[in-house]
Amino acid sequence: MSVSEMTIFDVFLQKSGLKEPSEEAIYKPLTGGVSSDIYRVELPGRALCVKRALPKLKVATDWQAPVSRNEYEWNWISFVAKHFPSAVPKPLAHDPSSGVFAMEFLPGDEYPLWKAELLQGRVDLKAAEIIGRRIGQIHSVSARMPGLPEQFDSTRNFYALRLEPYLVATAAKHPFISDRLSELVDRTANTRHALVHGDVSPKNILLGKIGPVFLDAECAWFGDPAFDLAFCLNHLLLKKLIVENAAPELAASFEALTSAYLNEVDWEDREAVEARTSSLLPALFLARVDGKSPVEYVTEESQRMLVRKVAVPLIASPRRKLAEIAQAWFS
Repeated sequence: MSVSEMTIFDVFLQKSGLKEPSEEAIYKPLTGGVSSDIYRVELPGRALCVKRALPKLKVATDWQAPVSRNEYEWNWISFVAKHFPSAVPKPLAHDPSSGVFAMEFLPGDEYPLWKAELLQGRVDLKAAEIIGRRIGQIHSVSARMPGLPEQFDSTRNFYALRLEPYLVATAAKHPFISDRLSELVDRTANTRHALVHGDVSPKNILLGKIGPVFLDAECAWFGDPAFDLAFCLNHLLLKKLIVENAAPELAASFEALTSAYLNEVDWEDREAVEARTSSLLPALFLARVDGKSPVEYVTEESQRMLVRKVAVPLIASPRRKLAEIAQAWFS
């Protein structure tokens, strides 16, 4: 951590009343993300997290993104904390001028990371069901909440963080399906139904004793809830490449998460949400090997070719049922 970073965080913590000037703070970097600096701050008798968005993401390609996403993330956490307090770390303080916020620190021994569990082959069917239900509940509450479309009018951020690096970048590598991917970009960008997290990934979900805890809502946007469902299900597909012996459990988790989510859909027709998710999912699947943010644990070209072999036909000829996507991959 540089001296300037420490100064920014120290000033913020003191201004927000979270740290006394006389107290010593020990900053320990937390890993796992590419878009922000995030630290565990150890203070006398307590610990918390501070987070600041970066203008350039820490990936191999040139990926720029507006730092205003820090404020949208703070607003998403605050909204969910009001309606589902156990589903997010407790928000503590925010300073829009410096692009920094503080939240509760949750220890890993009490809140295991879903990604780590899956990569070890520990696939908990009940966890997938509860996660799907909670995502659907957040969407449902937000869909009829006045003022949220204006508060989360962040399409520019969402395009820079999700649509361009995932779908647009992938289209450049696959001319045969580029028109289809462009249609998905346009449709997603212009669909407005609910408050979207935008990064519902196992790396951002802690398995708490009373339910999932969602992290890293930098892509928060009032838009198409099908994106969250597709983004999350995508990771259950990808994990098969690493823990192939757990494929039956991953397939069952895919089904459980899907069913639990769709049971919460009451803001529009369930079949419409599933159809949009089914057409979007293969595109996100392909994007994790050919987009700007390839998943780090897929390292072999044979694995990438297998993803392309399944994803491209499903993009070219979209399905309307998620079970058909699962069958094409897990079978």
